[in-house]
Amino acid sequence: MKLEGFAPVADENSSVLLLGSMPSEESLRRGQYYGNPRNHLWPLLFQLFERELPDDYGQRLQLLREQGIALWDVLARCKRKGSLDAHIREEEANDFAAFYERYPAIRTVIFNDAKAEELYRKLVGLEEGRTYLRLPSTSPVPTAVYRRMEDKLEAWRVVTQLV
Repeated sequence: MKLEGFAPVADENSSVLLLGSMPSEESLRRGQYYGNPRNHLWPLLFQLFERELPDDYGQRLQLLREQGIALWDVLARCKRKGSLDAHIREEEANDFAAFYERYPAIRTVIFNDAKAEELYRKLVGLEEGRTYLRLPSTSPVPTAVYRRMEDKLEAWRVVTQLV
């Protein structure tokens, strides 16, 4: 089945772009970026900015706007069975040229896992004048190095220095 991603969350104050690969099944079902309650993105960001994590999705997006963080995915559409990035195929990138033209203040791109970076390099390419940084995935699936959210927190702390 062909999946469609979400529109970007960005405004004229956005200077950092946080990119995933494609929303999970649960995120697509809920119509929310990082909508799986087990994903670590929202708890990480709210802890980094020393805020209480709200249940309300709109309030979560408000934190991003306040911090100048845009949110999007590399892919506009793809085929994928389940939620694993390893199952992505027939991928189509979002229109980053138009996006960067509309939001010229974005100078830093953060990849929320290796697959997002791999897809961006392959389908979009790195541009001069932007800083690119890959951080550990906020997926709840443990890895050898990052078993829990607390293990990822130190690596993600760099976000507070970029905004």
